[in-house]
Amino acid sequence: MASVKKDDRLTSSQSLMCVGFAGFFSKTVTSPLEVVRIKSQVGTFHCKRGFLHSFLLIYQNEGLRGFWKGNLASCLRLVPYTAVHLTTYKKLVHLHMDELGFISQWRAILAGGLAGAVAALTTYPLEVAETRLIAQNCRQPVYMGVVHTISKIYRNEGLLALYRGFSLTLLGAIPFSIGCYAVHMNLDQLWQEPPFRFTPLQNFINGCLAAGVAQTLSYPFETVKRKMQAQSARLPHFGGVDVHFSGMMDCFIQVVKNKGVLSLWNGLTANTIKIVPYFGLLFTCFEMCKQVSLYRNGYIVSPLSYKLAPGVDQSLGPYELEEAKRYLKNRNFESGESSLGKCW
Repeated sequence: MASVKKDDRLTSSQSLMCVGFAGFFSKTVTSPLEVVRIKSQVGTFHCKRGFLHSFLLIYQNEGLRGFWKGNLASCLRLVPYTAVHLTTYKKLVHLHMDELGFISQWRAILAGGLAGAVAALTTYPLEVAETRLIAQNCRQPVYMGVVHTISKIYRNEGLLALYRGFSLTLLGAIPFSIGCYAVHMNLDQLWQEPPFRFTPLQNFINGCLAAGVAQTLSYPFETVKRKMQAQSARLPHFGGVDVHFSGMMDCFIQVVKNKGVLSLWNGLTANTIKIVPYFGLLFTCFEMCKQVSLYRNGYIVSPLSYKLAPGVDQSLGPYELEEAKRYLKNRNFESGESSLGKCW
């Protein structure tokens, strides 16, 4: 899966801010594709005639605003999801390291999958709110915003409704991790050179390729999860879901029976098209934010370039660098006072 690379020259709060800003911007720009994807998975009437026609129907029935439904819920989920994911991942990696501090790629991917599951559990109600907001018609809304959506689901359907379909997140993590592992294991054969020689462009392509394969393999679980999140007897047309079911297994059966096996991959076109612009914007925005932070921390001479500041040890962390600067400043001050004393 494509992800931004950790830089030890940033503080934890700066890393979180950069990830949050990059994620917010990339999600907002690609929101129309996300809306089409989720509507296709739920099975609303907008997506009965294909990818391009879905855009036209959404615009005709809901206007431009319809393409950014649920985007706030998706963006609000970013920061807590990232914070929980990073914290859990660090702990799991530390547990599985050998005595030399190394960890196998398979164990690292597994740790990433488990960390993702913990982060998803923490922020799952926001994902349910996103699905409900996208599935409804924004010109005839049942829900008026993120907080109203979560509170109304809790009041009318109970706490468990906010976690409906979560087991599919765990099941989907298995083919997702296998897809990531399969891609990463064959990268050296694809590029005919070892991974440590990959350029930033190659790493970006690798991330997009891994995301595409992994998401395609786990997509049926994602489709059924979205249907479970959207369906409610308290909503008009049962939330817009194209099949009626009583549980997870029944949902799989009803979809295959009434819509065919391939319908489990409805919306895959929008999802695949979204990968390149989403991760491209994610990486670009993160790098821009990182440059500003590195400049403020004193590692580079300008926020517009990566030219390193002269005389600065790039291996030091931001707090260590600050301590070193303070020490040198105090030493220079004391040296100046001593010289002045001798003159007198």
